[in-house]
Amino acid sequence: MGLSEHRYELTVRWTGNTGEGTASYRGYTRDHDIIIPGLPILRGSADPTFHGDRERYNPEQLLLAALAQCHMLSFLHVAVKHGVVVTDYADEASGLLKLNRDGSGQFEHVTLRPRVAVADPAHVELSARLHHEANQVCFIARSVNFPVEHEPETVVA
Repeated sequence: MGLSEHRYELTVRWTGNTGEGTASYRGYTRDHDIIIPGLPILRGSADPTFHGDRERYNPEQLLLAALAQCHMLSFLHVAVKHGVVVTDYADEASGLLKLNRDGSGQFEHVTLRPRVAVADPAHVELSARLHHEANQVCFIARSVNFPVEHEPETVVA
């Protein structure tokens, strides 16, 4: 495997067998653990709408988090390339999941709302434009089949 390939591995282990396995739809929990060696275990479940535990992360939240994280990291990278000094970054991301009559579903779109603080007032306009470039290099955004929209706000630190 060369420098152009990176492999990621983890274990997802279902912990929701209450004694009868999946003998009935409501007879088990959707709880599971996401295990990555060397990191704390991430406790997962389904969205509460789908009989999950609201005190655990669900896959839809984690997909949204992955998109927001990837965009932030990509944005910080392109900011450095363009000489923009970022001093703060926060994103209020949201996503729309549509369910189909057959029980399937898919994300329709995600909107990222990054609020970025830059050190130099002359970089406010450039910073706003860099979100497009960041989207072009974000590994996760390039991997999904729905639009990832941006509503950035740039302020001076």
